[in-house]
Amino acid sequence: MTQKSGRTPPRSIEKAFSPLTLGPLTLRNRFIKSATNEGMTPKGIPSQALLKMHESIAAGGAALTTVAYCAVSPDARTFPDQAQLDGSTLAPLRALTDAVHRHNTAASAQITHGGCFTFLPELSTKRPLSASGGLNKVGLMSGRFFKQAMTERDMDACAAQFAQAARRAREAGFDAVEIHMGHGYLLSQFLSPLYNHRDDAYGGTAAQRALFPLRVLRRVLDAVGRDCAVLCKIGVTEGVKGGNNAEDVAEIAPLLEAEGAHMLVLSGGMNVESVWQLFGSPLPNEARANVSNPIVRLAMRLQRLTEPRFDGFREMYLLEHSRKVREAVTLPLAYLGGVRSAANIAQAMDEGFDAVAMARALLYEPDFVERMKRDAEAKSGCTSCNRCVVSMYTPGGTACLLQGENDPAPNRIAAHIGTT
Repeated sequence: MTQKSGRTPPRSIEKAFSPLTLGPLTLRNRFIKSATNEGMTPKGIPSQALLKMHESIAAGGAALTTVAYCAVSPDARTFPDQAQLDGSTLAPLRALTDAVHRHNTAASAQITHGGCFTFLPELSTKRPLSASGGLNKVGLMSGRFFKQAMTERDMDACAAQFAQAARRAREAGFDAVEIHMGHGYLLSQFLSPLYNHRDDAYGGTAAQRALFPLRVLRRVLDAVGRDCAVLCKIGVTEGVKGGNNAEDVAEIAPLLEAEGAHMLVLSGGMNVESVWQLFGSPLPNEARANVSNPIVRLAMRLQRLTEPRFDGFREMYLLEHSRKVREAVTLPLAYLGGVRSAANIAQAMDEGFDAVAMARALLYEPDFVERMKRDAEAKSGCTSCNRCVVSMYTPGGTACLLQGENDPAPNRIAAHIGTT
């Protein structure tokens, strides 16, 4: 792929503008739009608003943009409006990937299963599946008070669903798939000692807890690994007592490397226990109050009771944890967490990370990457207020509210290629 024309980037972040090879995929630079819940798949159908969001980030210079939360089956969804990778979504997703490719940018589909983290009104099973059975603390908010432990048969069927979703992503034109192993979804329910209390081969040590996620990775690699980059998103800390820490992940990461993952995208936090760890700062009071979804609003109130006190947002807030994973593996790693300036990018490169993933800074300014090519002192205007986090529940979907809410009209239309 050829680089867009422009001035030579400042030497301090020059590496970030060099190509990066991930399995069969070569990116034109090392900037990634990380997956965020876009709120732009009404009734599960990717919308024109979703296409425009990812195309604007591609036009703004990122080499890879990630479409979030593509469920691998109907039961894998967390909310009814979450997209699945099935026949109904192939055409709008193909329109999205075609739009992204017009800007010499690659597209990644994040494939996921919510496990017991689900608020669906109906499931094919009496209780949602998870690593272990028993009380479902997530379900206390939605009436699903108990969960059930997955059997070998369940795990084999689920791994096949991940593989089939990856094939559909490839058919829809995606250049990469990102297996979601973090944030409290099904695969992280196996990795986490908070959720995994099994006494069989899939529970116990960090290596044993990783067995099912490793099986999923192998099935996805076998399905698409010759054609698509296969990435894994994993939390470097769960941010809560008794959860995984960086030392645990430093044991798990070499197993993912040995299995053949092309890159790990590092993150942190859990959706229920420590959502603040995902963002490095809490949600604002007014943001919690303005959420229209009553279940989400209750969840935010409960989380407020347990979240730590913050002295303020800290840039690069996952760096100390991520360094321990960097020391444990040689495969490519994408640093994520509190990147808001060219100086942050330079530091990540100096620390030995191979790519940088951003979300809020690119929501605020989709062409932030292009601006950093010209300005060695570039800083994002994002304030990390986290109002974008709850804007996903508005009619127009996820937006930087410093820039205003999205027009809801494009979010009511299925994605298609047209004049933009």
